[in-house]
Amino acid sequence: MEDAIRAALATVDDPEIRRPITDLGMVKGFTITAGRVRVELLLTVAGCPLKDKLTTDITAAVTAVPGIDAVEIDFGVMSAEQRQSLQASLRGGGQAAEPVIPFAQPGSRTRVYAVASGKGGVGKSSVTVNLAASLARRGLSVGVVDADIYGHSVPRMLGADGRPTRVEDMIMPPQSHGVKVISIGMFTAGNAAVVWRGPMLHRALQQFLADVYWGDLDVLLLDLPPGTGDVAISLAQLLPNAEILVVTTPQQAAAEVAERAGAIALQTHQRIVGVVENMSWLELPDGSRMEVFGSGGGATVAESLSTLVGAPVPLLGQIPLDTRVREAGDAGNPVVLAAPEAPAAKALDAVADRLAVRRESLVGKPLNLRPVGR
Repeated sequence: MEDAIRAALATVDDPEIRRPITDLGMVKGFTITAGRVRVELLLTVAGCPLKDKLTTDITAAVTAVPGIDAVEIDFGVMSAEQRQSLQASLRGGGQAAEPVIPFAQPGSRTRVYAVASGKGGVGKSSVTVNLAASLARRGLSVGVVDADIYGHSVPRMLGADGRPTRVEDMIMPPQSHGVKVISIGMFTAGNAAVVWRGPMLHRALQQFLADVYWGDLDVLLLDLPPGTGDVAISLAQLLPNAEILVVTTPQQAAAEVAERAGAIALQTHQRIVGVVENMSWLELPDGSRMEVFGSGGGATVAESLSTLVGAPVPLLGQIPLDTRVREAGDAGNPVVLAAPEAPAAKALDAVADRLAVRRESLVGKPLNLRPVGR
């Protein structure tokens, strides 16, 4: 019976860390009395926001064991030493290990996409959250960094209304629709403005990447602020392997500005993965298309950047105008999930298909290379 209950508890994952509570040292012990199990559980922090979720999951798992009719959970809190041990275990190093950016390490298998635009208002954040939701729906492990410090909007558009939990100096990001997300908006009061200069922006981005426990991600998306300012420069320093995804509209004026945003890759030596043209046209009831913002901007940007970097930069997709994109974003339920049959959702899914490739590490693999004789 004890082995069966221990096995049942091992099937319960911590909602934030997504690892079994038995592996995390959260189960202090349990006792069995006449078909009733009393579980002593240690929370990472007092007032854990997902305490009810843990109660539900543990009760369901343990009562599935034959002979168990009821479960009682006695909640406690980890000591400082236990939290430090947990932090060291999650980071894979000693207790004194300094936080590092896992995505910048040579063995990282995470594809990092920085979603950039030359100017605001082109729907960069909408593209980011829908790509994230689409990739997560495929079963990939996805994270989003809302790096648009001044104009953060990702939490609302993803419906991520939770607050991060701290374990010592490590941050557990909230999740929504299977996507882990972090944003400066989760640390400010209400709709307060963020008034920071360059060094503070750099430090915030560094903390989002190093201090947040992301786990083993397949894809990390960063929603960058418009233009080529401090955050874009910091990103190149912190994540030199990040690939740039440029978002523009068909309007020629927007396309010209988007080219500048993509051209920064020449200076930072980053790869441009492609261009997404948003708000390409409006489909009318009679089946015709109204090109509200003109046409050809995405193709122009892709062609110009291809010439500039000397390598093919594809136009990954054209996203039509659709009121459901806005409605779904305001409701915190991306259109690829809320209305997958919508033309805009299908176009975004097609872009996600081209990005859903996990990077395979070459660490430990034979390359079948031989030294060339002189």
